[in-house]
Amino acid sequence: MLVIGEVRTCLLQNRAAASSVDVAELLRLEAGERVRTSERPVAYAVSPARLTGLDCRLPTESGARVRGIGTATARTTVTGGRLLQGSVFTRVERGATDRRLPWSHYLAMPGMIQSTGRFNPADVVKGFLTDPLPDTVVDLGSVSEQVIRQVQASARLDHVTPFKARRTRLKWVACTGGPAYGVFTIADDNLRTFTISADAAPIESIVELCEDLALHDWLLTTVQRIVERSRIGAASSENVLTRLRPAIDHLLHLWMPGARVADALRGIWDDLDRRPGFTPQWRSTVARIRDQLSVATFDRLNQLSPTMFEELVSGGGSVGGAR
Repeated sequence: MLVIGEVRTCLLQNRAAASSVDVAELLRLEAGERVRTSERPVAYAVSPARLTGLDCRLPTESGARVRGIGTATARTTVTGGRLLQGSVFTRVERGATDRRLPWSHYLAMPGMIQSTGRFNPADVVKGFLTDPLPDTVVDLGSVSEQVIRQVQASARLDHVTPFKARRTRLKWVACTGGPAYGVFTIADDNLRTFTISADAAPIESIVELCEDLALHDWLLTTVQRIVERSRIGAASSENVLTRLRPAIDHLLHLWMPGARVADALRGIWDDLDRRPGFTPQWRSTVARIRDQLSVATFDRLNQLSPTMFEELVSGGGSVGGAR
């Protein structure tokens, strides 16, 4: 089995976190379809699946001309009313014939692409993980962008984000055969790749793992960028804290790695959490932010007169009210 997919992660274009009611309406991509939601351990919603027809060349490292015909499954998720993901994936198989069959044949196998021509799975994997892809081959990223744009265009959003943040892309490949493993790579500032082998896990569980990985990579990357822009050590503690506020107000509480990962894949996620070390790096970054909160508080206390400090300690005043 060979499955390829792409997940794009970004901020929902809304000043405040969207309510669960608004999120359910945002993700109702098709009339009458049910949006799945949960509140624990963090608010989460996933749209119904949408099929997109594809008939174009498959990406190959060798440049071999292999045609792929079928459909890809697309969906969107919102986490914490704040983070939006567009997720697209499809299973790729060798076709039974080297000629194109009637479209009804491919519709009978939703979420699958069949090849015509000389199909080499390893060649397709290497070609798919290459970036940028030629315009003539399967582009799952463009499908992901379509579903993201549909959600972001909703009148339920005010289309104002509380801070600027880049979106990230995770291109992933899942295959069967051999021991279970996962290899995560940061290709550049915005692109990541992930290769996973898991014989026992269903496709749905693999997709959820990849979405969870993409989400937590985005959180870690974005919070680190906020810290880098805060000018710690170069600006006043008050200015540093102002620049750190978006992370404190909107992001830190969303860190829940592996919360929706199936038991069969927890070992792979745990390995990723150790190497490259998502959680240790996250804890270090959060500790740095909290240290700056402490420094800002200490600096503010130093500005108080002895009398005002005594009133504050005794409960007769507040730092925020002191002038």
